[in-house]
Order: sequence, then structure tokens, then C-alpha cells
Amino acid sequence: MNQPQEVPPQQVMMQIISGFWLSQMVNVAARLGLADQVAGQSKTLSELAAATGTHAPSLYRVLRALISTGILAQNADGKFASTPLSETLRSDVPGSLRAFAMAELGQEHFVAWGNLMHSVKTGEIAFDNHFGQSAWEYYATHPEDAAVFNDAMTGLTEMVNSAVVAAYDFSGFEKAVDIGGGHGALMAAILKTNPALQGAVFDLPHVTEGAIARLKAEGVSGRCEILTGDFFKSVPAGYDAYLMKFIIHDWNDEQSIAILKNIRGVMAEGGKLLLVEQIVAADNSPSFAKFIDINMLVMTGGCERTEKEFADLYAASGFKLSRVIFTESPFCVIEAVAA
Repeated sequence: MNQPQEVPPQQVMMQIISGFWLSQMVNVAARLGLADQVAGQSKTLSELAAATGTHAPSLYRVLRALISTGILAQNADGKFASTPLSETLRSDVPGSLRAFAMAELGQEHFVAWGNLMHSVKTGEIAFDNHFGQSAWEYYATHPEDAAVFNDAMTGLTEMVNSAVVAAYDFSGFEKAVDIGGGHGALMAAILKTNPALQGAVFDLPHVTEGAIARLKAEGVSGRCEILTGDFFKSVPAGYDAYLMKFIIHDWNDEQSIAILKNIRGVMAEGGKLLLVEQIVAADNSPSFAKFIDINMLVMTGGCERTEKEFADLYAASGFKLSRVIFTESPFCVIEAVAA
């Protein structure tokens, strides 16, 4: 029997180098809404071209490449159809990755990654160097891109919400606030499974606008306040649970300590701080967190951290790491109490 041949290293490296070609085709598919077009009903090339306003022969070439990777399918009658991978790019499914694809592969993230060398040589933020402003300043003045980014974060949140709620017991809290809570997806999930809990979502004004409809749609708006402000200046006082999801990794240690000290100064007696973040493995084992870490280097100047680095961060902020709760997702709940 013939033994499977090992793929030559050059071929493997060629696939790695050209990986962004496929990524940009996924970006096109997401922006054109191709997954929505073929969901539930296959379509002809002419139908897809007409619906997306594209040049049919060029669209076909992209479709053919996407089919070869399993992102789309083509039936025996020549019509184009969905696959499990394309379903992740639909706009109307829980945990949709459509907005994430558009945000990561659009003009801000993708271009900033092209400037990675600047970060490696200087330690400075590649995004800031290219655009002349921080990502947060950029989003404040580019509302359409900001909306896509916030939808991307909401989609990622959908992936971890159920895992966090299943892994962590919130029933002992009376009042919880999500600092940097965006559109309120995580808080909505927590409130739905804890009917006695009162909640709040705190973020910048242009971000929390999207939380109003979300909380109402989830049926928890009556138990959830929407508060606005800048967590570098102050945070709402008196809550016994302070959550931050995908926030601290955006900032360097000095900035993170400033945020955490603001929380420590107003947290209710006996309260807890709960960070939902990835933990970087201390060894050289494969970890998606190590790649997200480079995204932080490029985009914000933040970083992913090991468990010890989180413990040190807490200690410098007046907290003590009490435990790490692993979930069924790649993210952990990193709990801290007052030191």
C-alpha cells in the first residue's frame, strides 16, 4: 500500500505566504453577503452577480476558489450553495463571523497589519503610525467602520456568552456592571439566566447606542441601565461584580493598571472583578492567544497575558487573583478580589 507523501516544506510555506489571498476572498464574500444569498436556496451565477452588483466572470473566479476550500459549494446543476463554513458568515445567525471578517480584513486592520514591521522595530503601535491616530480615535470619527467593529465584537461575544454563563455562577451577586460592555450582549446573557440580578452596561456614548435595542430585544432592558463615560477617568460606583470582556488586552500594563485602580476604588465591599480574556500558555505550545497578541501589538499597543502576568497586574492595582475559571471557549474568567 502506498504511504501518504509528506508535503514538501516549500509547498507548506507557499500556502502560509499566500494565506492572505484566501482571507481577502473571505472579506469579499462577507461584504457582498454571499452566505446570506445562498442560505436555504442555491443560486446561479447570474442571480448572485445581479444581487451583489458584481462582474459575473470575475465573481465566478472568486466563487471557484472559495469552493475549492469548502467555503462554498456548487451543485450538479451548476448552482452555488452553502456549506457549514459559509453558514458562519451569515448575518442572521448567533455568533456570526461576518462582521469579524469585515473588520479584520477591511481597511483599518488589514492595512495596519501591513505596517507590522514598524511595531517590531520600534515597539510603537503600527495602526497609530499609519493612520496618525489611535484606533479608538479612528472609530470615533468613522461611524460606519465603528459599527462593523462593534458588530464583530458582538459576534465574538455570542461565541463565548453561553460558555461564560455556564462556567461561572453569577447568582451570588446583586448588581453587576459590564465595563466597556459595547452592545450589551454579555450582560443580556447573564441577566437572562439570573432573574434576580440588576445589571448595567458602561461604555462610550457612540458605542452604547447599539445596546438599547439589544437589551430590549433580549427582554432585559428593565433590569439593565445604560451608562456612558470613559473608564480611564471613572467608572460607576457600588457594584459587587465588575466585568470586562476583551478590554484589558487592548492596553499596556500602565494603562490597564489605571483602569483597574478606578474599579478598585469604587467596587462594593466584598465585590469581585471578572475579566474575560484568553490566557497565553507559558510554554511554546500552539495557542490562538499568541496570534491575537500580535494583533494587539499592531492595533492598540496592548497584549495577551500569562496567568502570572494577570496576577502581577492585579497586585499592582489593589486586587488579588483568586481563581481562573476555564470555559468551553478559548476564553477564561479571571476572577479577582480586593487585596
